[in-house]
Amino acid sequence: MPTVLFIGPYRFFFVALDMPEPPHIHVQRERMVAKFWLDPVIFERSGGFKGPEINRIARLVQENESRFLEAWYEYFGH
Repeated sequence: MPTVLFIGPYRFFFVALDMPEPPHIHVQRERMVAKFWLDPVIFERSGGFKGPEINRIARLVQENESRFLEAWYEYFGH
């Protein structure tokens, strides 16, 4: 699971088996893992995070969307 970025307590990463899916990023803190689609950024799954924290994470994903997309295409080769 390649890590793309750490911001504070959050690890942003891909799962190698996700290649067939559209570009997205997983976000982990402790045992919680959320998922966001990229281009456009759309919240997919909270994985234990509560609303206010999901909103903070969504802003981080939006701020780093181009970086995540570049890393996605570099890693998966699309």
